[in-house]
Amino acid sequence: MKLSPLKSSSIIILITISIIILFICSSLRHILFQSTGWDLALFDQVVYLISQGKYPISSFFKSHVLGDHAAFIFYPLALLYKIYPSVYWLFLVQAIALSIASLPLYLLAKQANIKDNLALTIVAVYLLYPLIFNINLFDFHAEVIALPAIFWAVLAARLKHFIQFIIATILILSCKAVLSLTVAAMGIWLLLFEKRKKYGFFALVLGVFWFIITTQFIIPQFSESGVAAVGRYSFLGDSVTEIITNLFLQPNIILSRLFTLANLGYIILVFIPVIWVLSPRYLAPLIPAIPTLTLNLLTDYQAQKDLLHQYSIPILPFLLLSVIATLAANKSLISKPKYIITWSLICFLALAKYGYFTSRYLQSIDTWKATNEAISKISTQGNVLTSNYIAPHLSQRAIIKLAENGAESWDFDQFDYILLNQRHPGRESSPELIETIKEKVRQNTNFNLTYTKDDIYLFTQKTKQ
Repeated sequence: MKLSPLKSSSIIILITISIIILFICSSLRHILFQSTGWDLALFDQVVYLISQGKYPISSFFKSHVLGDHAAFIFYPLALLYKIYPSVYWLFLVQAIALSIASLPLYLLAKQANIKDNLALTIVAVYLLYPLIFNINLFDFHAEVIALPAIFWAVLAARLKHFIQFIIATILILSCKAVLSLTVAAMGIWLLLFEKRKKYGFFALVLGVFWFIITTQFIIPQFSESGVAAVGRYSFLGDSVTEIITNLFLQPNIILSRLFTLANLGYIILVFIPVIWVLSPRYLAPLIPAIPTLTLNLLTDYQAQKDLLHQYSIPILPFLLLSVIATLAANKSLISKPKYIITWSLICFLALAKYGYFTSRYLQSIDTWKATNEAISKISTQGNVLTSNYIAPHLSQRAIIKLAENGAESWDFDQFDYILLNQRHPGRESSPELIETIKEKVRQNTNFNLTYTKDDIYLFTQKTKQ
């Protein structure tokens, strides 16, 4: 499938503008000390360690990176850190992944015989979908790389490009273990609705296989605590096997957890940006989104019920495929590009968190200069104890931990540097906790206070001075 020169340049311009905006926004958030230990410092640390040929054990959860979500994608990402180790690579990869998904999306629209201007409108709907802007601001998550890969996989299946389909599917699975459920469900959809038997069978078998391998072997091998999110579904069991079994054996519990006001609000959030461009008759492409949607509805974990975090990413591609199907059948309530874009823009203005740059992200601006000065005095790769917001600026080392609740009882001699922000202590912390840590370190004869200004305190082991 070829693009006309005019439309090709339009797509390239849209993608380029999107990459620039997303990269600048995520970078600015980081510069303002609003990126967090969970998850940016965590991923920056393990990617850095891989690039240095070291065992990628996260000092945050004391486990190998594969024990988190079996995300093998971090290994090729580490090649970028071999060029130059910088957390900004993660921001750039994320901005590119979120933006480049526009291209296969546009091609899918054209493959459905949608006119050029309406196909470009669908791309605009995608780029204006609030989750795209919001997830870009929330540190870095490997799932964003799966987003263009999902569009690519569907396009390859529809165009009968099997090798491309295999590559795209493997790329999806490399991003996170739970995406195996999305791949398996995509296989069912391709088998039953798209009439792509070979593609559907491959995706179904590979998805089920990878889910079993990752949850029963890879993650338990690299993590003593097992699959990370199991605790969010403890009402169904204490293991993946128990949870799956009880999903079928206890439907009464499932129904009682599904029909709640919180879930209704979440459903509205997910669908409202495209509600006027959908038709119930053309929702079959949402079948692959069912596993993710079900997981998000069953849990009480609020982060899985909003458009701020990464948990809704696997839903979005199939939501857009339903939009394409509806528009291709001329069954949309509104079909004129100007009205579709106007509604998307209204939803973006209402739900995207661009306002954080004039409010939340400026809360610690009064300690910005002092924090940068303190960081500049940390001259080695020694172990660091610091706040949640400072951690991503110091995470390229073997040991970095957060000054959060419980840290006051640690042995501080394990750290070479202790950098505290008492005025803005970060999540799961408080000025009182920082005061306790500060006083204990002051009493430790192995440390000197080497910098203090604007409630920023840097303690350094005497052997490091």
